[in-house]
Amino acid sequence: QVQLVEAGGGLVQPGGSLRLSCAASGINFNIRTMGWYRQTPGNQRELVAGITSGGNTNYADSVKGRFTISRDNANNTLYLQMNRLKPEDTAVYYCNAKVGAWYQSYWGQGTQVTVSS
Repeated sequence: QVQLVEAGGGLVQPGGSLRLSCAASGINFNIRTMGWYRQTPGNQRELVAGITSGGNTNYADSVKGRFTISRDNANNTLYLQMNRLKPEDTAVYYCNAKVGAWYQSYWGQGTQVTVSS
């Protein structure tokens, strides 16, 4: 059974930092790409950052220069270092993995990030 388990969310003041992690288990095929998405009430889930198995990354314009995505392929773990957080970064953050030849998509349960003073 495939599981993606996020951790590291919480409440932080504007300008602060958080590090999210996502541990993947039960995956028997190659993980192609992994990514972090976020969603706020009434809005669609949006891509925050993605990373390929080869380490190529892409970021939403709103987080470029502030967030860094990385992955530990040996341990199937994904990270998101978030610096200089803003109130508009408040959302539920989801981990995603695309696996195998057909890029089958899996999601974590989400972790709440709240940026507020």
